[in-house]
Amino acid sequence: MMKILLIDDDAFLRDMYAIKFKEAGHEVESCDGPVTALRLIDSKQDFDVILMDMVMPGMTGVELLKEIKTKFPSLKAKCIVLSNQGQTEDIEEAKEAGAVGYIIKAETVPSDVVSKIESYAK
Repeated sequence: MMKILLIDDDAFLRDMYAIKFKEAGHEVESCDGPVTALRLIDSKQDFDVILMDMVMPGMTGVELLKEIKTKFPSLKAKCIVLSNQGQTEDIEEAKEAGAVGYIIKAETVPSDVVSKIESYAK
């Protein structure tokens, strides 16, 4: 079982992915944006995976990745992007900022997202 933090400003997608991860036996906490996520990470640093969107109000996924790496340098969680932004430069920028994986929502059904996250987390 993994402990996952899911960050997405789209409530429908956030809930759908949370359900899929819970059905697969994982523990999920979700939040609607970067500010809430940073507060949650500050209070609980036991996540295995932090799954985030790239386009969110107030801060991009890349900015959030950099903020997490700066504020929580000893955090063991693997940061993975789940986004519809699929340009090569988006993917490279996210990986340079610390993402260990990048999944494009439109190209991946939810059950495959769960499988990919499980493989990244190993």
